[in-house]
Amino acid sequence: MFSYSFMQNAFIAGTIVSIVAGIVGTFVVARNYAFLTHSLSEIGFAGAAFGLFAGWPALLGMMIATSGASIAIGALESGYTKRDNVTSAISALAIGLGILFLALGHTSTTAATGILFGSVLGISRDDLWLLVALAILVVAVLLVNYRSLRQLAFDETGIFLQNWRQKSVRYIFLVMIALSVSISSQLVGSLLIFVLVTLPAASARYYTTTVIKLMGLAIVLALFGTWAGLTLAYLTNLPTSFFIAIIEVIIYLISVWQFQKNA
Repeated sequence: MFSYSFMQNAFIAGTIVSIVAGIVGTFVVARNYAFLTHSLSEIGFAGAAFGLFAGWPALLGMMIATSGASIAIGALESGYTKRDNVTSAISALAIGLGILFLALGHTSTTAATGILFGSVLGISRDDLWLLVALAILVVAVLLVNYRSLRQLAFDETGIFLQNWRQKSVRYIFLVMIALSVSISSQLVGSLLIFVLVTLPAASARYYTTTVIKLMGLAIVLALFGTWAGLTLAYLTNLPTSFFIAIIEVIIYLISVWQFQKNA
């Protein structure tokens, strides 16, 4: 299996994506941003479709769309405007625009399928370098702002940051989610991004409580689902995203079952 360069690239890309998803997902789950992540995947679809329509790489279009949408959602969110309502409105608009751009650009079925379900087996070395650069950027920003993000996600009521600093950290967090969504799309596509970004971290919460351990276990669970999914996809010639989704859902259901059993 590893004698093929495309499988080597796929496993490297899958490892990078899983690490980023596990780290960011820990804060996403703690912050209850699972719905936002799901909506950003739909917004990312529109961005990728526009990228192809404009002649850009799909990933670039997705990064611009998700980052812009996350900032807009953060700006519109207030005591009078519920976050989920704002997110739903923006994601609904994005889906319509995505369909429009696919039609106007006469995008091929293969390209559209790649946006929706991922195309990890077609990742090139150049794509890998871009993924590495984005992953380093996301992880570096998270590490620099780790203490503030930890407070924002796990103890916002006791946060001691100044108001301007709290807002800036929230915007940084939203953009990091957007970039993570864009990175993860290379592996599972825009429709199933939330599987990697939310489920491993959600499963990890049933086994440990400290932030560092949550991140570590979320990364392990994401890596397991990704590596197993890639292996099964190679052996069966079925979509990688299908296996990753099934594995992560099973892990989550087992985690919930064990928690309820021991409660």
